[in-house]
Amino acid sequence: MRIHAALTAALFAFSPAAFADAVQTPHGLSAFGDLKYARDFEHFDYVNPDAPKGGSIVTTSILAAQTYDSLNGYILKGDPADGTTDPYNLLFDTLMTRAYDEPDAVYALVAEHAEYIPGGDWIIFQLRDEAAFSDGSAITAADVANSFDLLKTKGHPAYRLSLRDIESAEAVADNRVKYNFVEGAPTRDLPMIAATLPIFSKAYYDANDFAESSLDIPLSSGPYRVKSMDRPRSITYERREDYWGKDLPVNTGRWNFGEIRFEYFSDRDAAFQGLTSGSLDLREEFSSKIWGTRYNFPALEDGRVKKGVIPDERPAGTQGYWINTRLEKFSDPRVREAIAMAFDFEWSNKALFYGLYHRTDSFFENAPFEAAGMPTEGELALLEPYRDQLPEAVFGEAYVPPVTDGSGRNRRNLRAANKLLDAAGWDLVEGKRMKDGEPLTIEFLDQVGGGFARITDPFIQNLQQIGIDAKRRDVDLPQYQRRREAFDYDMITSRLSFSLTPGPELLSIFTTESASDEGSSNVSGIADPVVDALIEKVIGADNREDMHTALRALDRVMRTGHYWVPQWSKGSHTLAWWDKFGFPETKPSYSRGVVDTWWVKE
Repeated sequence: MRIHAALTAALFAFSPAAFADAVQTPHGLSAFGDLKYARDFEHFDYVNPDAPKGGSIVTTSILAAQTYDSLNGYILKGDPADGTTDPYNLLFDTLMTRAYDEPDAVYALVAEHAEYIPGGDWIIFQLRDEAAFSDGSAITAADVANSFDLLKTKGHPAYRLSLRDIESAEAVADNRVKYNFVEGAPTRDLPMIAATLPIFSKAYYDANDFAESSLDIPLSSGPYRVKSMDRPRSITYERREDYWGKDLPVNTGRWNFGEIRFEYFSDRDAAFQGLTSGSLDLREEFSSKIWGTRYNFPALEDGRVKKGVIPDERPAGTQGYWINTRLEKFSDPRVREAIAMAFDFEWSNKALFYGLYHRTDSFFENAPFEAAGMPTEGELALLEPYRDQLPEAVFGEAYVPPVTDGSGRNRRNLRAANKLLDAAGWDLVEGKRMKDGEPLTIEFLDQVGGGFARITDPFIQNLQQIGIDAKRRDVDLPQYQRRREAFDYDMITSRLSFSLTPGPELLSIFTTESASDEGSSNVSGIADPVVDALIEKVIGADNREDMHTALRALDRVMRTGHYWVPQWSKGSHTLAWWDKFGFPETKPSYSRGVVDTWWVKE
């Protein structure tokens, strides 16, 4: 992909016109060069450009948090408030912003356009003269470059890895910022990563420590500002009438609410009561039991409240009980496979979930790069060089969890689990699995009010039947966060999501480097050189087909590693809302679209 340095030098030295012709100046970027919207587009197809502005929405925490103690969602310390980070960053603009009806495309926001040579080792963004912070001061290239430095040196550990191959950012003029890529690094995803980093005020963070959790309201540039905070219950944002970018094509028809308030609840039942009482305008329901049994209250039956199942076309990712392989007792994949066999999904789905879910098989569930059946020729080409490092199962049918009859009598799987534990050297002594004089114990870590007790407890009972001393421990949110970040657990429940173009994001989830990086998303501590090598193949793929092939090979390897007990997914959003909202006829393919494209009906 990279143009050789000698060629670049030759273009500069001998043919300025040829160099100028080689440089592209697009209004948007995508991993493989495909853009849906032309330079003169007026708005995204999934918005109503004439949506009225004003009114308010009150909804639950999208981050599924119980409270917050920070307005900086980009560092490890603290629990960030909704609206300060993805999926809805209301405060900080970016050079370009996502189009949610394309796999990975971004379009001009603070940047007017980009300048680059395809496959080159740099990209320049030309900033709009009108781009400004909320105090009226201009957004400059120095602000952009300093934001990159802050994220790479003081930001959340995930940024250190995802920005690994961006060497530096420099202000080459007041309104031009240049990102330099590491020599020899795959550059496919780097322009989009650079384009979507939040932009902070250099002046503000010269006077305030970026690395410290704080509730001081930062100088921002986005479509909203913090109006009020009522900790631990809520945070409210108000729409900025003076927002500099409100009429840009990427913002037309978006950010319509005059106020957005996120409410926090101690548990799901309290949040449901908030909806039925009218204190919440909208709620996404994550409890299958509540959705299946309690959405029959009077306001819904008489039409004042609507409910709907909205298709979710994004990859479902993977949700599961993650096994901490950093611990010696879980180092043998046979032990991990035995643990997984004790989870009876079919019974759980029938008895607890009202049949709403299907079993997760893959790390990339509901994605075009989910492995299935026997490896393809392309997958084998990637896997064969590592045959002596991989179990033979990788080269057979893609692993799927064994299915039960749903009766709750999981005898066949438990017998198979016992054989695996025997083979791994865990002897059954007076009903307990023992090795070197130590019992095999498992503590499931969960939050108080997390809602998993009814699912985990039957799983624990099955584990106890095969001699594993299993128990559940519920802790408050601050302790849960500390233990999760320090990897201080045996097993933990987590959901990992992926884009349609996975790239450097995988580095902080599955690589050896991230396994010991406190606060990373590598919850199982996966540290496998084959996994590392395949992720580099994913990041370096020149086209979507090759990327998909590398991801399927990666999926096969990790599934045979038995790093997690896969749980479930449903490929849709289950929402209920008071009938005060309008929304576009077209939903964005890869987003709910609720906060940024809905409006209050006139």
